[in-house]
Amino acid sequence: MNVQWIRQLNKRIFSGSYRSIRTKLLFCFLIVTLIPLLSLGALSYYQSAKIINSQFGKYGENAVAQLEQQTSSSLSRMKQMSETIYSYLLDPAHADLRNQAPVSYSEIIEKNDFEALLKSLRTDLTAGIYIITPSGYYYGENNLNVDKLKNIPEWKTKPASYKGIYWLGFYMQNHAMSSSGDSNLPVLGLAVPIHNSNGTQNGSTILIEENAQELIHMFKLFETDTKSHLTIKASDGRIVYESAPAFTKKDSDITWNRMLAVNQWTIEARLPAKAFYLSSGIIRSNTIVVAIISCLLAFGFAYLFSSRFTARIRTLKDSMQKVSFGKLDTRMPIEGKDELGSLDMSFNRMVSGVQSLVQEVEQSERLKKEAELKAFHYQINPHLLFNTLNSIQWKARLEGADDIRQMLYHLTMVLEGNLDISQELITLGRELRMIEHFLKIQEIRYGNVFSYELNCEDSLKQYLIPRMTLQPLFENIFFHGFTDGIGVIKLDVTVKKNELLLILRDNGAGMTEEKRERLLLPDPKRRGRGGLGVQNADQKFKLHFGSQYGLTVHSTKGEGTSIVIHWPKEEERPDGYSKEN
Repeated sequence: MNVQWIRQLNKRIFSGSYRSIRTKLLFCFLIVTLIPLLSLGALSYYQSAKIINSQFGKYGENAVAQLEQQTSSSLSRMKQMSETIYSYLLDPAHADLRNQAPVSYSEIIEKNDFEALLKSLRTDLTAGIYIITPSGYYYGENNLNVDKLKNIPEWKTKPASYKGIYWLGFYMQNHAMSSSGDSNLPVLGLAVPIHNSNGTQNGSTILIEENAQELIHMFKLFETDTKSHLTIKASDGRIVYESAPAFTKKDSDITWNRMLAVNQWTIEARLPAKAFYLSSGIIRSNTIVVAIISCLLAFGFAYLFSSRFTARIRTLKDSMQKVSFGKLDTRMPIEGKDELGSLDMSFNRMVSGVQSLVQEVEQSERLKKEAELKAFHYQINPHLLFNTLNSIQWKARLEGADDIRQMLYHLTMVLEGNLDISQELITLGRELRMIEHFLKIQEIRYGNVFSYELNCEDSLKQYLIPRMTLQPLFENIFFHGFTDGIGVIKLDVTVKKNELLLILRDNGAGMTEEKRERLLLPDPKRRGRGGLGVQNADQKFKLHFGSQYGLTVHSTKGEGTSIVIHWPKEEERPDGYSKEN
C-alpha cells in the first residue's frame, strides 16, 4: 500500500502539469531554506557557545581578581598598622610600657600616649587593636576578655614560638568582656609576636582585628552569582575560608586561582564543568529542536506554497482579463498576506480606483474652484489698510494728537507682522519686536502702570517660532490678568538641551484650577476672548513641531499665571525655509 502511494506521488510530481513552476519552486525552496538554515543553526550554536563560555570564564576571572584586590587591601592595611605599632614599641624612648598595669605617673602618661596612637590608627573597618602582654594585661580598648580570646580555635592554632607575622584568618569576635559587645561579628585577625630582648614588651603579641562583614558578603555574592565553590588557603595549607556546601573536587572542574602578594594566601574558585557549560548545552538543545522543527515547517510550507502558487497566479490572470473586457466590478479574493496577497489587494485597489477615478477628478475640480473662491473672498488688501492707517496717523500728527499718532504707528507695525502670511515661521527676535509694539500701545492706553522684563540672549533670537503666537498670550494678560493694566510681566527664554524654553509670567488675577484645565481643551462652542488665543498658540506649536511640544499653563487664583512653551531649535535658511540646528 505504501509503495503504491509513493508511486502515485512520484507520478504526480513528475507529470507534465507539475514539472514546471510548481516542482521547481518546491525543490528551490527546500534547497534555499534547509541548507542555510542548518548551516546558520550550527554556526550560531558554535559562536554563541564560544562567546558565552569565554565571557563567563572572563567574568569568573575578573570576579576572583576583585576578591583578591579587596582582600589584599584589608591585609595590607592591617600589616601596615602592625609595622607602625612594632616600630613604636622598639623605640627605647617608650620603655615605660610595662607588662602589667601602670603604677607610676610616667607609666600612666606613656600608656595614655600609646593608646592614643592605637586610636589614631583605627579606621571605619577596624574591629580592635590590642597589645597582649605575657601577664595577661593588654593595651587598647577596654573590651577584651583575654581568657575568651585564648579559647578561639584560630588563636589556639597559633604556634607559641612563631617569630613572624601570623594571620589568624576569619573568625567570630566573641571575646568581648560582656555579651553586649560586638559578639558574633566576623573579623579578620592578625597576630604579631614581639621579640625584643632589651624591651619591656618582649613576648607580647600585637592583635589587629578588622571587620570582615563586607569581605564575607562579597564571598557569598560571588558564590551565589557563579555557583562556584570558594576556598582560601594559607601558605601552610591551613584553610582560612571555605564555602559552606559540601563539594567534591574533580579534574574536569573549571578553576580560577589568585595568590595574595601580602601573605601568600591562595584564592581558589572551582566550578563543575557541567555547570560551566550549562548555558552552551541549553543553546545546543534548543538549536537542535529549532532546526528539526524548522526543517519540517520548511518542507510543509514549501509544498503548500508551491501547490497554491500557480493556482493563485492563474486566478489573478483570469481576473485581469475580465477587467480588460470592461468588467470593473471584478475583485480578487485575499488568500494571504504574502507578496501575492499584496498583489491581489493592489489589483482590487486598482480596479476600485478606475471606477472612482472620474468621480474623484470631478470632485477635486469642484473643491479646487470652491477653495479659490473662498481664498478670493477672504483675501484682504493690506496696502489699502496700511495707507488708511498712515493717513489717520498724519491727520493725528497735524492735529497735535501725539498719543493717537504713536498708537497708530505701533498698531501699524503689529498689523504688518500679523498680515504678512508669506512665512508661518519667523525668527524669535521678530516676534519679540511685535510684542514691544503691542506693549507700547498698552502703555499709551494705560500709562506707565505695568512693567515688562525680558531675559533672552541675542543668540537665541535667530531661532524660529510660529508667527503670532506670543501676542495672544500678552492680550490675555491685559484682558484677563491685570486690573487697569497694573502688574508685572516677565519673559524668560533659555536653552534646555536641544530645545528652547520660554516662560511667560504675570502677577495678575490668575485663574481657578477648573478654568486652567479647560483652557487648552478644544471647545467648538467657545465664544469671546477667553482662552481662544492660548488654544490657537498651542495648536500652532503642535502643528509645526509635533504633538509633544506646545504650551503648559500654571496658575493660582489671585497670585498670577505662568505659561511654559518648549519647542525644538530651528534656524532660518537662506532660501527662507527652516533647518534643524
